[in-house]
Amino acid sequence: MIQFSTQDTGYSLKNKLKIRRWIQTIIREEGGKPGNLSYIFCSDNYLFQLNRKYLRHHTLTDILSFDYSEEGVVSGDILISVERVQENAKTFSRSFDEELGRVMSHGVLHLLGYKDKLDEDKSKMTKKENLYLASFPNL
Repeated sequence: MIQFSTQDTGYSLKNKLKIRRWIQTIIREEGGKPGNLSYIFCSDNYLFQLNRKYLRHHTLTDILSFDYSEEGVVSGDILISVERVQENAKTFSRSFDEELGRVMSHGVLHLLGYKDKLDEDKSKMTKKENLYLASFPNL
C-alpha cells in the first residue's frame, strides 16, 4: 500500500492514483515487490529536525528515506520537504512537478538499494531517476 500524507505543510499531492501506479512500476521494473510505503510531504523545519535527530546532520535536505524493506518487498517512509523541492526547481531551472518526480523516484530508488554518496553511485542513480522521470504523471 502506498500512502501520501503531509506534516507541517499545506501541500496537497494531485493525481495520487497515477502516482501510486508510477511508483509501483518503478519498484517492479527494479525487481522488487511493492509493500507498505509512505510519502510524507513536510516543511524544511520538520525535515531538518528529523535529519538532526536520526542522522545527526545539521543541514537542510530535500528528502529522508527510512527503509523497512525485507526480502524484496519494498517498504519504508520517504519524507520530502516541499520547500526544498520548490527551491531546487528554481536552482536547476525545472518545474516543481519535474523536481518532485525526481525526488519521489530518488526516495524509492534508495529503498531499492541504490546509493548516492560516491560519484559513480550518484551517476547511476541519476540515470535511473531520468529514466523513470520520463513517465512521471502530469500533475
